[in-house]
Amino acid sequence: MQCFTLTQQDHVARLVLSRPDALNTMHPTFWRELDEVLTTLHREGQARALVISSTGKHFSAGMALEAFGGAITMDDATPEGRSAMFDLLTDMQSTFTKLETLRIPVIAAIQGGCIGGAVDMVTACCIRYATADAFFSIQEINIGMVADVGTLQRLPKLVPLGVVKELAYTGRRLPAQKALGYGLVNEVFDTQEAMVAAALQCAAEIAAKPPVAIWGTKQVIHYTRDHSVDDSLKQMGWIQGAIWSNAHVRESVAAMKKKRTATFPDLPKIGSFRELT
Repeated sequence: MQCFTLTQQDHVARLVLSRPDALNTMHPTFWRELDEVLTTLHREGQARALVISSTGKHFSAGMALEAFGGAITMDDATPEGRSAMFDLLTDMQSTFTKLETLRIPVIAAIQGGCIGGAVDMVTACCIRYATADAFFSIQEINIGMVADVGTLQRLPKLVPLGVVKELAYTGRRLPAQKALGYGLVNEVFDTQEAMVAAALQCAAEIAAKPPVAIWGTKQVIHYTRDHSVDDSLKQMGWIQGAIWSNAHVRESVAAMKKKRTATFPDLPKIGSFRELT
């Protein structure tokens, strides 16, 4: 891969943005590789948590500006061309949505700048850690456009609406400590090393739990975020009834009592109907 390195150990996958010389900007190869990685992790079922971290001074400076001038052509001269923007954006949005719908939790470890498209990306993750020098910027308004790949849809569910409007209208930077106070990040660390270590430790704790129970928990939390309490309670009953395991409960309790590591099966590999012969 050109934009990432992917490793996996003890059921924890680690995806690292690996173009620090280009500020880990998001050009077409970035989108293609990220989509492929997330699709594979979702289907394979071996990883139980994913940590996304980065290299260099900044987590990511967002969309590569040169993409607007060449690789991605926006035709605003005709209604047909403008309508095609919808399909292009839908395709891009679907990649970050895969972070949200991935069968496993996703933890983002953010250092330095998290700018533009990078905010779209990390708001689709489950947990966000940051370094003390990290900052968030809805950069799109500064280059004459509306943030369009998830920030304006997900950020209002994470921080107060007034904060979202201020950031989205002005393009100002939100420092890590303020982001912590608003609840955008879970914890702030003095160094990148300490942050990544904490993210990996959190992922390891998640990986020690029954993967199907983690899957169910993620399903319920995301559904509840977007539905009424009554509807969410009904969905909770369906999920629990579908995945309940006496064996998992017994194993969890026995492991706690004996102070040992519990053992649970991985999520099954997901096949594709299109691949059947």
